Amino acid sequence: MARGNMPRQPSRSGRQEGTRRQKGPVPKTARSRASSGRVLSRSTKPPAPKARTSKNASPGRTRASGYDPLAPERVRQIIAGLDQLYPNVTCALTHRSAWELLVATILSAQCTDVRVNMVTPVLFEKYPTVQDFAALEPEQLEPDIRSTGFFRNKSKSVVGAARKVVADFGGNVPQTMEELLSLPGVARKTANVVLGTWFKKNEGVVVDTHVTRISRRLELTKQEDARKIEEDLMRIIPRERWTDFSHEVIWHGRKLCVARGPKCADCALETLCHAADKTWSTVEIHPEARL
Repeated sequence: MARGNMPRQPSRSGRQEGTRRQKGPVPKTARSRASSGRVLSRSTKPPAPKARTSKNASPGRTRASGYDPLAPERVRQIIAGLDQLYPNVTCALTHRSAWELLVATILSAQCTDVRVNMVTPVLFEKYPTVQDFAALEPEQLEPDIRSTGFFRNKSKSVVGAARKVVADFGGNVPQTMEELLSLPGVARKTANVVLGTWFKKNEGVVVDTHVTRISRRLELTKQEDARKIEEDLMRIIPRERWTDFSHEVIWHGRKLCVARGPKCADCALETLCHAADKTWSTVEIHPEARL
């Protein structure tokens, strides 16, 4: 062997020159690479886990942190969208007086406004005044309103309300919530319709099946009881908009945001709505936003 060319001996520590000892347990990948002569750099890191997204979310969109469905700006945008869709709307029930509106609203329970509007013109021609209704027996009224459904109970309510209006309020429909609620067959929904539509008094929000469905879809409430839904809406909708908001939502429920197969592609509120039963969406779906 030539002088000065001694072969390099292994290190007593078991380490070769140019390598670094890794503290702690050595990952399998590191051991396997080390055995093949490859070493891991200290800067090597495992790949970061991918963010999880909702199965129903649109591609490229994730739920923003801090999302508040009741944020004032979002509520204002919803109101503005409804104004755009339904300018100058009012109650769909045909009427010429507070009494006619009261009767029509009582008849509209579990019945469409279209059907009620077919019944009331003939009814009011036959019985023009509240005194005419007060003079009836409920059985006499039943044939005239049979097609509206639940006609026996509705007959008792209409005749009973007429008698109380004549006896206690001089034949004039009262203008306060407390007095209206004293009439047979009148609950908050009916009272809100009469006060808001005829007397222009915003004492509450009309909550029918449309308002219930849409307010839950828009995440404005999680309640199912009509009174609790009304309380939630009254907290976030400006008081001067209570009646108009009710009418607009009711029309929206008839025209676009129907119970089955809502017409989301035509809706001005689509980008604000994350409802789980949307038929088309450009925004993330929220599973809890449903009827």
